[in-house]
Amino acid sequence: MSRPSISEVSALIADLANYRKHRVGDLADLMSRKADLLERIAADSPGDIEAAEVAAIARDRADALKGAD
Repeated sequence: MSRPSISEVSALIADLANYRKHRVGDLADLMSRKADLLERIAADSPGDIEAAEVAAIARDRADALKGAD
């Protein structure tokens, strides 16, 4: 698993802003993408406990949103 690129992070931020402003897109999908990126960051930083915890919380929330559909 590779660390996310700046363009991947920028694209997610732009999509999140678009969702917030115009309600365009699927929130569950956006949160899943966010969790994916955070998991990749955590995997690239094996000694960073906080990064792993944040990624796990993001994944739990994304999965909960998928289950709410």
